[in-house]
Amino acid sequence: MSALERSLRERFGARLRVDHPLAELTSFKIGGPADLFLLAEDEDELAAALTLARRHDVPAFCLGAGTNLLISDRGIRGLVVKLGAAFGAITIDGVAVSAGAAAQFGDVARLTAARGLAGLEFGEGIPGTVGGGLVMNAGAFGGEMARVVTAVHGVDQDGARRRLPSEQIGFAYRRTSLPRGFVITRADFHLAPGDTAALDARVREIHARRLARQPRDLPNAGSVFKNPPQAFAGRLLEAAGLKGVRQGGAAFSECHANFIVNLGGARAADVRALIDLARDRVKVQTGITLETEVRLVGEW
Repeated sequence: MSALERSLRERFGARLRVDHPLAELTSFKIGGPADLFLLAEDEDELAAALTLARRHDVPAFCLGAGTNLLISDRGIRGLVVKLGAAFGAITIDGVAVSAGAAAQFGDVARLTAARGLAGLEFGEGIPGTVGGGLVMNAGAFGGEMARVVTAVHGVDQDGARRRLPSEQIGFAYRRTSLPRGFVITRADFHLAPGDTAALDARVREIHARRLARQPRDLPNAGSVFKNPPQAFAGRLLEAAGLKGVRQGGAAFSECHANFIVNLGGARAADVRALIDLARDRVKVQTGITLETEVRLVGEW
């Protein structure tokens, strides 16, 4: 038993899991185990876990809904923390909205639209959590997190609670520059008054467009590559003849070339091989170097 495992066991007892499988906690259904795994039920527990990991010089990783993520076949070394149900609360006060990091992004989008608040409709159909959407500065259909977030709250790697206003989040295209080891627990949004019927129609439109354009019948992690400047990754991949190309149990979707799907039994190595193939082929054909939107985590 490691020193960190012993310390966590003293604090959390049998709730601490060892060599815990992670594949079923991801939308890809791919990935190896976590050395140590804990479901944190509140900020005190999260702070305690991060503090202990820091004290023992062991890396800690926060797992959200497991979307937009590829975990290596070897799994994740150190501690993996997942936020419990208490981190999913949503409150609305006028045009001010607060949503826990574990709240489903799509739920927040639909709830705010139903309350006549505009700004988060683009989140309809995004399968991740608010926390994951913030880390990636999620966006679609003309909207993105950076335009509506006023602040994020969280716990840093030393266990301290912090509030970061929007100007300190470092928003950029499909990424943020949060402090190392910072775990988001809640986000504050400022939305705009809107017409409920129009917002509902917009949400339904976005939902229909996602259903028509994206694979829904097989496990996947969303868009694999970011759109390069003045181009669309999906079109570049399709032009490179990658639709349907298969490696092991993984393949580029026939529905949308910028999605890799798990056909059954896919390994992270299969997905990584397809990513490398796509980068090389698009680079040769166009001179463009594609950057992944999907995060690769764990021991590679």
